[in-house]
Amino acid sequence: MDIAFIGMGIMGKPMAVNLRKAGHTVFVHGRRAVSMVQPVEAGCAGCTTIAEAAAQAEIIIVMVSDTPDVEQVLFGDAGVAQGAKPGSVVVDMSTISPTATRAFAEKLQARGIDMLDAPVSGGDVGAINATLSIMVGGKPEVFERVKPVFEAMGKNIVRVGDIGAGQVAKACNQIVVAVTIEGVAEALTFARKNGVDPARVRDALMGGFAGSRILEVHGKRMLDNDYTPGFKTKLHQKDINIVMQTAKELGLALPGAALVMQHLNALMGTGNGELDSAAVMKIVERESGMER
Repeated sequence: MDIAFIGMGIMGKPMAVNLRKAGHTVFVHGRRAVSMVQPVEAGCAGCTTIAEAAAQAEIIIVMVSDTPDVEQVLFGDAGVAQGAKPGSVVVDMSTISPTATRAFAEKLQARGIDMLDAPVSGGDVGAINATLSIMVGGKPEVFERVKPVFEAMGKNIVRVGDIGAGQVAKACNQIVVAVTIEGVAEALTFARKNGVDPARVRDALMGGFAGSRILEVHGKRMLDNDYTPGFKTKLHQKDINIVMQTAKELGLALPGAALVMQHLNALMGTGNGELDSAAVMKIVERESGMER
């Protein structure tokens, strides 16, 4: 297929390269010319504007940071809407507001352009290895049309429901991850405060019902006090903010997510937005007088 890929960040670059490896023709655009170097070297075609890339594609993938960024890519000057042909499909793989997603889809549909929301989980490792989990919202027939493209980037590909459902599923993912990180941080701090080796406690918990990837991966980060980012605090804060805004719209109580939101806010306020979000541990430790 002819595919435009907009967004050459830490996730977008390897995803575009994997599409090219799968045999698709890929037109890429990034805000900075240097961000397109690696994909172009892998056989993708670099484009100077978003509209230029979109005009040559039947499927237009967007992978940028936040809701305003997606809106700008789609409807800004020289954006997707100015280049895309009727009958093409926009696939937004960013993590943004479900409410905004539905509004964007309506505007595109008025131009004869279909849309799928398809946020991902798996981080940069999943993007590089084409093992992402992809959560999709949109029409079944459009999903089937795009599915071979998803299969070049991920392994667990699920159409969750109609437009916006993918973003809802991603928000659910981020709630589970955030609240579990909080639980692991509290448990390991509880062990330390009781004079018990938290590393041994983690080993014991890994073999039981409390075992999880969060305990395994983020628990190790917490023990090592090493928060080199896999997923940055500033991005997790953005995602949980989407959760809390949507909960407000729905009149929904999410006390666990609200607590983690405050801890992510505290990390941002102390200049730690570039750390992995497992650094929530630093706030838990500080509140308990256990700073390292």
